[in-house]
Amino acid sequence: MSKRIPSGEHPVSLDGKGRVVIPVPFREYLQDGLVLTRGFEGGIDVITLADWAKLEERLEGLPLTDPATRNFVRFYYAPAQKTKLDGQGRVLIPPTLRRFAGLTDRAVVTGVMDRIEIWDEGRFFEHLEKTRETPFVPESLRDIVI
Repeated sequence: MSKRIPSGEHPVSLDGKGRVVIPVPFREYLQDGLVLTRGFEGGIDVITLADWAKLEERLEGLPLTDPATRNFVRFYYAPAQKTKLDGQGRVLIPPTLRRFAGLTDRAVVTGVMDRIEIWDEGRFFEHLEKTRETPFVPESLRDIVI
């Protein structure tokens, strides 16, 4: 992203229409619009339009003859929805993305450096527990984190 997304984990509710309130610290980054798509660990990635445009440019240069490229495009690009926050700072999560992320009534919205993620609350804490149980700091970061 052009600007670093602030960190933070914010519990939120989904309303009956599948809308989530985006917490105030994240809204300024999404004023011009956003893209919702599948996240790699089971949540939903929220990306600014500017960063999505950069991703599209990079994808256009990839060979579609490569099966890994096609799989990535199918997984990440194909389900993407361009949208905007409504007047109350909410975003409607499309049914297919809600189903993918297992979203029901409670979610966590979190800032992850270059994007925002929306997770089902239970799935989020299960993922964190699994992460805590296994070594997860890449070798390249060991001198920085530990």
